[in-house]
Amino acid sequence: MVCDEMRAIVMIWLLVVSCATAAIPVISPESVAVLYNAAIPESRKLAEFYCEARSIPAQNLIAIEMPVTADISREQYEKSILKPLRATFDQRGWWKRQRDAGGVTLPVINRIQVLVTVRGVPLRIQAAPTPPAKSDGKPAKSPTPPADPISGRDEASVDSELAMFGVEGLPAAGVLQNKFYQSDKSFSKAGFPFLVLTSRIDAASYATCERMIRDAVESEKTGLWGMAYVDIANKFPQGDQWLETLAKENVKLGIPTVVDRFNDTLPKNYPMNGAAMYFGWYDWSVSGPFLNPGFKFRRGAVAMHLHSFSAEQLTNVSKNWSAPLLERGAAATIGNVYEPYLHLTHDFGILQQRLLAGYSWVEACWMAMPVTSWQGVVLGDPLYQPFRHLDGSGALNPADVDFRALRAATLKWSGDPAEKRKQLEKAAQRTQSGVFLETAGLDCLQLGLASQANTYFDAAKALYINHGDKLRQDFHRIAADRAAGRKDLAIQGLRDALARYGPVAETEALKGWLDILDPPPPPPADPNKPPAGPALKKP
Repeated sequence: MVCDEMRAIVMIWLLVVSCATAAIPVISPESVAVLYNAAIPESRKLAEFYCEARSIPAQNLIAIEMPVTADISREQYEKSILKPLRATFDQRGWWKRQRDAGGVTLPVINRIQVLVTVRGVPLRIQAAPTPPAKSDGKPAKSPTPPADPISGRDEASVDSELAMFGVEGLPAAGVLQNKFYQSDKSFSKAGFPFLVLTSRIDAASYATCERMIRDAVESEKTGLWGMAYVDIANKFPQGDQWLETLAKENVKLGIPTVVDRFNDTLPKNYPMNGAAMYFGWYDWSVSGPFLNPGFKFRRGAVAMHLHSFSAEQLTNVSKNWSAPLLERGAAATIGNVYEPYLHLTHDFGILQQRLLAGYSWVEACWMAMPVTSWQGVVLGDPLYQPFRHLDGSGALNPADVDFRALRAATLKWSGDPAEKRKQLEKAAQRTQSGVFLETAGLDCLQLGLASQANTYFDAAKALYINHGDKLRQDFHRIAADRAAGRKDLAIQGLRDALARYGPVAETEALKGWLDILDPPPPPPADPNKPPAGPALKKP
């Protein structure tokens, strides 16, 4: 029997059903092909597991024997993947290709819309070797002009190359335009038979790959609900704007979103509890909250970190970003295998907007990517629709009720934020849930109402039980002081919190900020150490 407090929230949640949006066409399992490495038995097993999970016909499995390595040469790619794959599409009658007026052969009809690569399929195509110098000592190939770092480069992710594998007669170097970029139509309606949307199910272990699939399928039944964390590190305006865009979109839809706008990324062991979404930049390798051994994303989480080499490798869970995020429980992420340059990577803002609109993971990712034949890679179940139940439909998971209620309250009082906060206060009193009050505080921060926000954070801390949730409320307050230039207050707040919480993992985050705002003095000089002399030079 549902308790009175739970029933009160469910009644709020039911209000959202009347605001259901039009359903977006889904990608048919019959239009999905799954490619695996026939030289690796576990690769086949994973491909079959995915087909069964998504009811993809067995005849859509593609077995090709490939090199058993993550990195391959351009020649190996063409010989062991590209040509056999084209032959398979020909033999199975999946497409019709013809030559255009420019002499380029391309598909004009294609039954396959999505190509899934699974663990065991090579990840990266290495750059072709530079030709040896001519006899006169001059290079056979002119160096890339500094103003055009793209021209002449032919290294790429296997998946990005495969997106246009049906097209013959195009150069391997440089990038190709993605016609699906910024589309507001589902791929089935877009009319691009020459393009195949690629997504990879790959991670540090086959167990993680299977977990990614299960989590996507199960989360889709209820929808993805939880906290969002956005770490804006102020590196370049374009990337910062992507993150600002998605943060605003989250708030508009009633998703509680914590935004960090300091130049440093979130500190080690930051209490990122209840994380269903994470978007950040710009560290070389996994850092911050994800160093806490107790951290785990909510099931079905979408997480990504903007970095040039985020998917350089997928086997070391302590290096780069894609593999570590998946290992810590995310169901889907994106990355780059080599340097892509910011304007040629996934636009986080577009990606999140399309996901929130109800598009599948693979569609949202390719809507956000301007080019193919480049460095990007999409990781996760391509058919996953994490936000298909923002309209209030789907199975009700008790752990999601607070977040569903927040969504409903946002819709109900979208034009009256003060009334919304008032209703959240009442809901918190009935349910003793800190989530409602923390969200009210975050909303106040967005509106510049710092004093009111602090009142809500204090009240939320009193209701939360978990010390990480409590500590996060302190961080909100300290962050407001730090952002306003009240350095002394921020330092005092950090010291007070350190004394209050004692030796728990999350206090590492407090120390991280304290070292930034009040760095310790350098160690005293060693009196027994001789002074440094001039550097030695080789003759």
